[in-house]
Amino acid sequence: MTASHHPHDESTTLDSTAHLMNRISSQLASQLSLVSLNGSRRPGPPALVLVAHGSRDPRALSTVRALVERVRELRPGLPVHLGHIELNEPRLTDTLTALGPTDAVLVPLLLARGYHVKRDIPELAAEAQARARVAPPLGPHPLLVETLYDRLVEAGWRTRADERSRRSSAVVLAAAGSRDPESKLDTNHTAQLLADRLGVPVIPAYASASTPTVQTAVRALAARGRHRVAVASCFTAPGRFATQCAEAAPWIASAPLGAHPAMARLVLHRYDQAMATTASTEPELASA
Repeated sequence: MTASHHPHDESTTLDSTAHLMNRISSQLASQLSLVSLNGSRRPGPPALVLVAHGSRDPRALSTVRALVERVRELRPGLPVHLGHIELNEPRLTDTLTALGPTDAVLVPLLLARGYHVKRDIPELAAEAQARARVAPPLGPHPLLVETLYDRLVEAGWRTRADERSRRSSAVVLAAAGSRDPESKLDTNHTAQLLADRLGVPVIPAYASASTPTVQTAVRALAARGRHRVAVASCFTAPGRFATQCAEAAPWIASAPLGAHPAMARLVLHRYDQAMATTASTEPELASA
């Protein structure tokens, strides 16, 4: 008895083969670009190290690994690595030690300025004696807002609400929180950008170290007649804070930002920003 022929199976195989060939071609082209006309090897670009906070939630590690892969696909030939501040492997110091004397740009997977960006990451880089520059955090930025918007739509936010629905709707932007006043400024800026995009009020709220909480923000909106309130998860990956904030949502709660395509573009934008700043101020990356 012979197996039946399925054109769909054949096209799927062809698509997979084409994808693989494209990837091999991109990698080969990237490797050839590192060879000069006289055959000597040009120095490669500084490594990009995505710096995640770390979480006991196993979904966090798989999420940031997926983001790393998406960044690699967007920029073949760029060495892309992952390091954690705490709780997960690989630790940032281990990643940087393994890189050795290679120049690196550290892109925090954090959404505002604060202690981790200003102190923890530079200190860990210094501990590893790394030649590294720390890029700005991912927020505030329009690409972050694009991700927040898409995640809300995925959760059930209506993109074409009538005026009555709009007047009763609002969003709580749930963030981790920090005692650093610049962190709050950044989150406020992100909230304003999201409000401009949605056309409804967006109130920042925090899981720790700052106020208001999500519950307080929801009550404040209800007092203003806003009873259809969504929680926008301003967290890179799943974790305890993201879960707590989502559970406080009176209506819908969006998923964490994760490996959204705009997040991968934003990581590369921060890398390019740091490279441009380095090129305009120093001949080489400074040692941390």
